[in-house]
Amino acid sequence: MARRAAFLVIAAALSLTTAQAQPQRETPYMASIASGRAMMRTGPGQNYPGTWLYTRRDLPIRVVRVYRDWRMIEDPGGTRGWMLVSLLSDQRTGIVVGDGLAEMRESPDAASAVRFRAEPNVVGRVSRCSDGWCYFDVRGRGGYIRTDRLWGVAPNEAIR
Repeated sequence: MARRAAFLVIAAALSLTTAQAQPQRETPYMASIASGRAMMRTGPGQNYPGTWLYTRRDLPIRVVRVYRDWRMIEDPGGTRGWMLVSLLSDQRTGIVVGDGLAEMRESPDAASAVRFRAEPNVVGRVSRCSDGWCYFDVRGRGGYIRTDRLWGVAPNEAIR
């Protein structure tokens, strides 16, 4: 009898959808597009018309609302719409904003050596953020960049 009860509990847990299994997070929060093809829709369901097809994996987005297994997202350009949660990732990413090249430095210090320069609209993975700097990795080339040159990270946000 105890084995059967344990089996039923495990089976019920495994039957949860991805969204139901995830702990509820307070919105807004940052995420990224996990898929190389992700459709934004006008409403939270596949029967709603598609408005935009994203083909840029790792593009940072802001989740502004949650409805079952759908998320209302905002992209770096301010466009809002609904996307299936399975197309999103918790991986933190950023996109270079502003004019001119953004310097990626050896350490989080304006006086440290420049390792790379990134053009506006370059997307990379973000980690180790503090005091207005984040480590920014663009396909294996990384360095510290000022948070005011990234969309996807708040100016004084700390990320480990």
